[in-house]
Amino acid sequence: MDRPNFVIVMTDEHNPLVSTPFGHPFIQTPNIQRLADRGVLFENAYCNSPLCVPSRASFMTGKYVHRIGVWDNAAALSSNDPTWAHRLNLAGYDTAISGKMHFIGEDQLHGFQRRLVGDIHGKYHRALVDWNTKEGWGTAEHRKRLEEAGPGDYLYQQYDDCVTARAVEYLAEPERKEGPWALCVGLITPHFPLIVRQQYWDRYYPEHADLPNIPPGHLERLHPQSQRLREYFGLQDATDEQTRRGRAAYYGLVTFADERIGAVLDAVERNGLGDNTVVVYVSDHGEMMGEHGLWWKCSFYEGSTRIPFIVSCPSRFAVGRRARITSLVDLTRTILDLAGCEVHQVDLDGKVLTGLLEGREQDGGGTAFSEYTAHGTDRPARMVHHGRFKLNYYHGEPVELFDVVADPGEFQDLATSPDHESVREELTALVLRDWDPAGVDGRARESQRLRRTVVTGSPHLSFGHWDPAEDDWQPLPLATAAVTD
Repeated sequence: MDRPNFVIVMTDEHNPLVSTPFGHPFIQTPNIQRLADRGVLFENAYCNSPLCVPSRASFMTGKYVHRIGVWDNAAALSSNDPTWAHRLNLAGYDTAISGKMHFIGEDQLHGFQRRLVGDIHGKYHRALVDWNTKEGWGTAEHRKRLEEAGPGDYLYQQYDDCVTARAVEYLAEPERKEGPWALCVGLITPHFPLIVRQQYWDRYYPEHADLPNIPPGHLERLHPQSQRLREYFGLQDATDEQTRRGRAAYYGLVTFADERIGAVLDAVERNGLGDNTVVVYVSDHGEMMGEHGLWWKCSFYEGSTRIPFIVSCPSRFAVGRRARITSLVDLTRTILDLAGCEVHQVDLDGKVLTGLLEGREQDGGGTAFSEYTAHGTDRPARMVHHGRFKLNYYHGEPVELFDVVADPGEFQDLATSPDHESVREELTALVLRDWDPAGVDGRARESQRLRRTVVTGSPHLSFGHWDPAEDDWQPLPLATAAVTD
């Protein structure tokens, strides 16, 4: 077949277990299910950092976070680092982005030839991190995220309406019949604030406003890093009703995002592009939803690091599910392989999944790494998932070890179990391979120091947000400001 076109839809903060392909009992995601029914669903896919900016920079470059130095949500990806958009351009592709990719700084393209809608966060999102202090920990703004959960028409949904409309317009352009081209659609839902339009709220509240499964005494046994995150986000005093409302709003936001995904899928089919277009659905990370007493992301629990990952092109791929452990850098490598791009092995960290997609390779195996060097901690951390076990390494602190097959809820830490000593040693060696925690610690702290100097010495730098006027589109009046952590 000809070199395929690409439609890559990336939502923000979607826990894959909250979708019908993963067997959720009541969530309504018919369009994600539609894509899974005609595609390849990777059951064990992970982000390479459980935070927006580092995860997306890793995906765009195909490199792990420690290689590109995008430590947190205020760190900019260097314009000298080639992205998959740059590489597709060299291969003759037309590349465009509609919506969020959370690029920090003046370079809002990073290889894309066209930007259809400005980024929701603007050029400068300077939520600075300082591991040497506890500045910004447990603020009222963090606690407000749960307190405000409920019905409403927030900016993020209005933004996604615009992003979807522009993507649909792009797919209807006559040039799409010519190809090759690649469109990245960046939706920000179901990211908090947990405010969702009334019709979606009513689908889940109060009937499906459930509570997370937290065994008695579990919160007191959490690893110090999870305790730090609870402290940072001010979650210790969250009430059951706040949790119920937060989860109901999140369910509504997932269904809202699913409908926008459906509009993009409809446009692909309506314009006769399905036969030679690879459609991908992923998210940049997950959402904890109150599990383990945590919300948002930033942790290595399944709810935070696991992501939806579906690839569809029925004319080429063997439809079905795959158990191989994968991550976003594997998607990057696979996009370039499908496009016929020649890439030096040292430039990318992922593995090509083309043979697995086409049913030519045996399923199973695989390894995923995820790194965290941002807010709510004071040290670098790295996760590895290999086989049935996941090991979480925290610089200077005990590791965690979970059998995610026997214990999918990750309640039983096996790190001190004599029966699992060999597994712990094997995975510790694996997580430290090509990753120096002391070196990462020094580089991340130095980056924090220098960036704080830049921002304090430059009054024009501030928290950025999307300006609809730049896109010739006006949103409804808003009651609250954008929250971007």
